[in-house]
Amino acid sequence: MHFTLTQYKQLLTALKEAGYNFKTFEKALQTGFNNTIVLRHDVDKLPYNSLAFAKIQHSLGVVGSYYFRAVPCSWNQEVIKEIASLGHEVGYHYENLTTHNGDLEKGITDFEDNLNKLRKLAPVTTICMHGSPASKWDSKHLWTKYKYQDYGIIGEPYFDVDFDNVFYLTDTGRRWDGHKVSVRDKVPQQEQWNAEGLTFHTSEQIMQACKSGKLPTNIMFTFHPQRWTDNPVLWLKEFVLQNSKNFVKRIIIR
Repeated sequence: MHFTLTQYKQLLTALKEAGYNFKTFEKALQTGFNNTIVLRHDVDKLPYNSLAFAKIQHSLGVVGSYYFRAVPCSWNQEVIKEIASLGHEVGYHYENLTTHNGDLEKGITDFEDNLNKLRKLAPVTTICMHGSPASKWDSKHLWTKYKYQDYGIIGEPYFDVDFDNVFYLTDTGRRWDGHKVSVRDKVPQQEQWNAEGLTFHTSEQIMQACKSGKLPTNIMFTFHPQRWTDNPVLWLKEFVLQNSKNFVKRIIIR
């Protein structure tokens, strides 16, 4: 069964056995990508699912980066602190232009307030935009007027990763070729990767490519942990819900 915690551990084990270095996004920016994997996690909701991911990683001796939204379904102070205590990176999953209907001044004030609150729980040096596919506002546009570097932020994946050198895999749409139904979680290099045969639908396909040495040297993964569970009822619920969302996103993209 796809998108289970059991399969997630199998995926990490295969990547680790292939000899990759696991770094947080912060550390990759500071020391460079060198046979490196960055495990990025967008904590959109169900934060205890992210804690389960963090514990699995800790048991395998690897680290990840976890980006929390400033909304009740994501922001859980105890989970944030526990994930940080396990040696993982905590970051801010900002959506301030969506929250404030494109108002840049209100958006940056909200950004600063939430960033300060998160820093009371854990160190924060990187951020990542929340896509908000149902909204017409792209929160990355906040940086057309302001600079996140002015707030002690050293990186944002959509601006600070050279995707000519770093392969990108995201489980957007509850599938690894979710760029086909993604509104904002995608990068321009995807067409080239498709032409090179670097398109995967399932985690098994990624693991097979890993074991055969066909995966690129540097990779950033994006996981949405709420989609991964060993509970059959919750698994089926997420399966049905995400397929419905994918249908809507296809309409938005068209």
